[in-house]
Amino acid sequence: MTSEDVENNSTANQELRSESEENDYGENPQTTAQPSENIPGENQKNDNTKTKTKSKKASKNKSGGSALIGGVVGGVISAVIVVLLFTTNVIPVGNSTGSSADTKGNNDSSTPEVIKTLSSENADTSTNIEETSEAVVGVVNLQKQSVWTQSQEAGTGSGIIYKKENGKAYIVTNQHVVEGAQEVEIVLNDDERVQAKVLGTDALTDLAVLEVNGEKIDTVANIGTSEGLKVGETVIAIGNPLGMNFANTVTKGIVSGLNRSVSIDTNGDARPDWVTEVIQTDAAINPGNSGGALVNSDGEVIGINSMKIAKQEVEGIGFAIPMDSALPIMEQLEQNGEIERPLIGISTASLNQVPPQYRSEIALPEDVKGGMVVADVQTGSSADTAGLQQFDVITKINGNEITSILELRKYLYSETKIGDTIEIEFYRDGKAQTAELQLQARE
Repeated sequence: MTSEDVENNSTANQELRSESEENDYGENPQTTAQPSENIPGENQKNDNTKTKTKSKKASKNKSGGSALIGGVVGGVISAVIVVLLFTTNVIPVGNSTGSSADTKGNNDSSTPEVIKTLSSENADTSTNIEETSEAVVGVVNLQKQSVWTQSQEAGTGSGIIYKKENGKAYIVTNQHVVEGAQEVEIVLNDDERVQAKVLGTDALTDLAVLEVNGEKIDTVANIGTSEGLKVGETVIAIGNPLGMNFANTVTKGIVSGLNRSVSIDTNGDARPDWVTEVIQTDAAINPGNSGGALVNSDGEVIGINSMKIAKQEVEGIGFAIPMDSALPIMEQLEQNGEIERPLIGISTASLNQVPPQYRSEIALPEDVKGGMVVADVQTGSSADTAGLQQFDVITKINGNEITSILELRKYLYSETKIGDTIEIEFYRDGKAQTAELQLQARE
């Protein structure tokens, strides 16, 4: 993803505003990337999965057992957080790039009252899963290599048909699956391809919504809730690993953890731009599964498969976007084509990125160690109206310390809304000042 460039003839300003830091705080990152050397989609090569089975007899008082060990080795490794996995260790399978994702999970140590497992479920489970599988489709990213060539398949992923109304059907998938596409097609269970329209995408949540003619759509997924999930509960991943040759592959696992935090880099600067909370599962999630369904034993979609840890020494750690988190985003993308988030109207750089030779121009007191340096103020923005200027150093918003893009966005997007008035504490020419401004929407 490329961030918006802000013109400035000042050499100092050019030093401050690297390409990675020219994101407007509070503004949506771009969600449509130009075709890059990295091929988007999910059909990239992966090491073959090896399965070993071993058994041994115990004493006559013990029965024999077998263990199935699946190892997924390698993957498509990018320098930054991409998407089926958002990092070098959490590899996405798209054309965006990213850095290692931090997984600071909160272990759910509570003992569940009831944990559903397949061994205790009724015979309807297979029927439920079969019905849900019919609502999981392939998503094909088509791109042109030049103006003289026809569109070619650049990658594939998965998607979930979640609604059908007024002759249209709606599919949710991952943003990285369709990133950079000139055209998008979905592949139905009978292998028929249908042209799709991208209604909207959002890089921070890695979600996209597609629209197709509903004439040939017969099945809509049963959307459930991720609330009340228990660690140890059986879940099933449905998708198209490694392309359409393995369409509607079903893998079984359990909920391994809840509320796992994964850092996401949307602009390739090796710094986290957002932190998303996901469901951890050991159900096999491979390239091509991105955008597919994570389903409970009742056949209800409770998550959208998105990423996995891809390191040689790690296996069985995949992540899905909780359905309860995805639904509001899906609704906004369907209706507005984008996610409206509060906007201040500035471009900034972290204070620790300012070259030493320019610190004297900022004239900060020695005890100020962190903050965000204003590199540019957009004319007519809330920041402009409030009187913020280039080289002001923002240290707090509504009393909350701000030292990075992540902290600024997290506070604005989680704690405020468009139209709210916030108080900004900043330094100018070495003196502490405050200003109030009203958050605006992106125009």
